[in-house]
Amino acid sequence: MSILKRAVTWWDGQTLGTQFFTWRQGVKVGEDEQGNTFYTSKDGKRRWVIYNGEIEASRISPDWHGWLHRTWEDPPTARPLAHKPWEKPHVENLTGTEGAYAPPGSIRRAEPIARRDYEAWQPE
Repeated sequence: MSILKRAVTWWDGQTLGTQFFTWRQGVKVGEDEQGNTFYTSKDGKRRWVIYNGEIEASRISPDWHGWLHRTWEDPPTARPLAHKPWEKPHVENLTGTEGAYAPPGSIRRAEPIARRDYEAWQPE
C-alpha cells in the first residue's frame, strides 16, 4: 500500500497517524477470531481496534464490543464471558450485500413466489 494512500484513507486499514499513535501510546490487549487487534492506552483511558481487512463495526464480536464500550472492564482474554448453549455464533451485518435477508415474495429473490391471495383491480 502506498504511503500517500495510507496517509489519507481509513477504509482500507489503519492510517499512518493511527499506526504511529498505536506504536507510541498503545498496549495490545488481545485479538479476536477474525484477526482484529484490540488496544488500550498506557493510562487506560482510551480503547480502540485495528481491523484485519475491511473496516466494519459488525465484525466485532459481542465480547469485545462490550469491552470497547466499557460495559465491563476486563477484556475477554482476561475473563472470558460465559456463553449460553442457545447462543448462536457471531455473524457480520449482511445488509446491502447478496447475502442480505429477503422475505418470501420479495422482488430481490431469484425466484419470487407468485401470490395467490391477491387479485389486481381491473377497471370495467
